[in-house]
Amino acid sequence: MPTRPYVIDEMISAKAIAARIEALCREIQAEFEGTNKLTVVGLLRGSFVFIADLVRELDLPIEVDFLEASSYGDGTESSREVRILKDLRGAIEGRDVLVVEDIVDTGHTLHHVSNLLLSREPARLKTIALLDKPSRREVDMKADWIGFEIPDEFVVGYGIDFAQRNRNLPFIGKVRFTS
Repeated sequence: MPTRPYVIDEMISAKAIAARIEALCREIQAEFEGTNKLTVVGLLRGSFVFIADLVRELDLPIEVDFLEASSYGDGTESSREVRILKDLRGAIEGRDVLVVEDIVDTGHTLHHVSNLLLSREPARLKTIALLDKPSRREVDMKADWIGFEIPDEFVVGYGIDFAQRNRNLPFIGKVRFTS
């Protein structure tokens, strides 16, 4: 549980998120048109709300799998050490794969996961992130699709947490510590 009191200021509304997902899905549809099956890999835990809305909007044959990677724990800063806590259940060799990330901050997690999955020889591997903080980048890594570019703020909501709280907010909010 967070030890410092904080408030959450809405940064990106639920309506703006829904509109952006709709636009992103049109681009993803075009990229993967004709695929036999798109394996959508959600990076747990922060991407679960985003992936649910994303796959409902896509009109493609889809298989969903999850991989859990962690570099944060309960803190607000990345440890830069990426640990795989849960691996994929299925093989991705020869398949079209879309990796879904909640937020690209330092880039370490998406870089690590992309390299891991590329080593498994998918036909194509593309990435999408709901949020991108390019000012924090430490690894040369950028998602193929980005929902929103945001400043260096600690955010919660829409699946993204602070010490396992606030994932259920329907919007993206900026955490502001009050003391």
